[in-house]
Amino acid sequence: MFLEQLKLFRLPSPPPEAKTRHLLIGGRIVDYRLKSGAKRLSMTIDERGLRIGAPHRIALTEIEAFVQGHGEWVLRKLGELAHATQPRHLTIKDGARLPLLDGDAEIRVLPGANRVRWIANVLVLEARPEADLAQLATRALQKRALTHFAGRLAHYTGQLDLAVPRLALSSAHTRWGSCSKDSGIRVNWRLIHLPTHLGDYVVAHEVAHLLEMNHSARFWSVVGSLYPDWKAARSELKQRATSLPIL
Repeated sequence: MFLEQLKLFRLPSPPPEAKTRHLLIGGRIVDYRLKSGAKRLSMTIDERGLRIGAPHRIALTEIEAFVQGHGEWVLRKLGELAHATQPRHLTIKDGARLPLLDGDAEIRVLPGANRVRWIANVLVLEARPEADLAQLATRALQKRALTHFAGRLAHYTGQLDLAVPRLALSSAHTRWGSCSKDSGIRVNWRLIHLPTHLGDYVVAHEVAHLLEMNHSARFWSVVGSLYPDWKAARSELKQRATSLPIL
């Protein structure tokens, strides 16, 4: 039985907040936070609102033109989040639970040297007092995801008598997976939070691209041979996209 050690730990002080600005989009004032120093111009929308990452030398006018160019999407996503009923941000602490495939994982926090381990569906974080628990949990979840999806990749490539390609994880905000004949298949690690059948659909989808690098009728025929209920899975994924937990 694990000892209660939560009082020994504290979350690290949050980083300085990105600067908040305002922009008029479609007649609506939208707040956004701008963080400089990113490798490329990008947008993220979650419960914290609209956040933009931009390289240091890019002009504010170019940044805001970029946002305006995606204005319809920005307003739609903000509207979806406004009607969300369940909080997505999870505080990683002793006793917390988070979705894991077809069930839940329990978090246990113990003193240690910033190591992580799984005992069935219990995630043990052996952390120093100043540790970033969310970062430790993310590392453990990604390791679990890589192992899980490697098995599913072997399963679906085996159905087509294909060699198993290199597998990597992605943290993309807009794509569940990708396939390249040169670099292999990438799967979004956050699928580890969703039921197994949805991750299976994504893997089957990317495996089909090994034969058809397009979305032609032949491609969907291959997907159907691997995962017959792909239409329902694709629809469910779209519905669940805004409910994934944020650590």
